[in-house]
Amino acid sequence: MLDPAQIVSTPAPGRACGACTLCCKVYDVPAVESVAGEWCRHAKPGRGCGIHETRPGHCRAFFCLWMTEGWLGPEWKPDKAKMVLSLDPTTRFLHVQVDPSQPSVWRREPYYGQLKRWAASSIPQRRHVLVFVNYSATVVLPDRDVPLGVFLPGDRLVARERMTPNGIVLDVEKRTVS
Repeated sequence: MLDPAQIVSTPAPGRACGACTLCCKVYDVPAVESVAGEWCRHAKPGRGCGIHETRPGHCRAFFCLWMTEGWLGPEWKPDKAKMVLSLDPTTRFLHVQVDPSQPSVWRREPYYGQLKRWAASSIPQRRHVLVFVNYSATVVLPDRDVPLGVFLPGDRLVARERMTPNGIVLDVEKRTVS
């Protein structure tokens, strides 16, 4: 399992978390016994982290894509978008962690249209856009969305191209690795 503390990323110029703490709600962080979908006990929603100076390396090392990619507009800041974007360091899939208190926010504009465009542009690289509400995942494809159900760290996404009368269609499924 990859340790986020080993992944080096730095904020883009002019970017700061500020009062945004959504990553403290949407991810599992074992070092502070935080579970996806529930606020970390150290989070001060709208104000920051209560243990910012002594937070674990796992938290220190993590920066969402809004923080690292200056080209993402202000609408993608997690406290506004109600979702946190990140790249899986192994697969390079785009992960969209949605605030479970607003599970359908990713289907609203301007977000949904952009997720569809990212999905289309990712296919040639065999990358995908996965939307998570807690552990439940949906793959966003250019032509449809495919619910995968619970998607855990040992699971993997398998994609196959299939020829149809209307052209190539991508089929995706979850495979559980035991």
